[in-house]
Formats: sequence, structure tokens, C-alpha cells
Amino acid sequence: MPLHGEYLRGTFDISADQVAAFEANDGQGDTGLNPAGAPIIILTSVGAKSGKLRKSALMRVEHNGDYAVIASLGGAPENPAWYFNLKANPHVELQDGPDKHDYVARQVDGDEYQLWWDRAIEIWPDYVEYQTKTDRKMPIFVLERVTVEA
Repeated sequence: MPLHGEYLRGTFDISADQVAAFEANDGQGDTGLNPAGAPIIILTSVGAKSGKLRKSALMRVEHNGDYAVIASLGGAPENPAWYFNLKANPHVELQDGPDKHDYVARQVDGDEYQLWWDRAIEIWPDYVEYQTKTDRKMPIFVLERVTVEA
């Protein structure tokens, strides 16, 4: 069931501008969002405090229809706001190109963490540098698509 509610634009202008550009182009073609050319997705979550819809432009890490989102915040000492949203409300929407679907997010650890970490650094090697900037282990959530039974 798609998320509904009021959208509250983020205060981090770069990400909010990426979301706006992606959506204006329906995720098609070169949106100019990532100068390194790596693809992105839009993650819509429900704010843990506000209850409003929040959108984040994140690196696209996909495998067999599942996605991973890395709570890197560029190696900042704290987790990004969307991390707390997913912990409080794991039902999210993900837009990959023009396709938008519902997913359930779950935080991973152990061998599964390592598997998704390896996939993530294949897509965006900067994650390795981000990890060296912080003492926290950057959380990874795997997003599994919600299937609706007919």
C-alpha cells in the first residue's frame, strides 16, 4: 500500500534538489544528479518525529530485486535522519527510474552486512573513505519489495 501524507522537503539542500530533479524527470535519462555517473534511487520514508513523508536521494545498490541503502552521511559521526525513520517505520517507497514500489526495510549485520557492503562499494567506492571518517559502523538496510496478493 503506497505511503500517503504531506511531504516535508529536507533541510539538506543538495539532497532535496536531487530529489526534485529526479522526480521532475521521472527518473529518466541523465538527471545530472551524480557527477560520477553512479545511479541513484529515491527513498520515501515516514518521519520518525514529524510523521510526514521524507525523501532522500541515495546510491542505487540493487541485487535480484532487493535494494540496500547505506546510512553513510558521507562519514559523519551521526546517522542520517532517514536511518531513524526506517527504524521507527520500516515501510518505505523506493523509486528506481520511473518505477515506484513499496518495500519493507530491515537492518542487516554479520555475513549479510558484508555481502551488501561489498556490493555497495562496487557501485560507490567512496563508501570505503566514508567509513574511515567515522567511528560508527555505517548501518545497512535491505529493502525487500512488498508483494500484494490478488
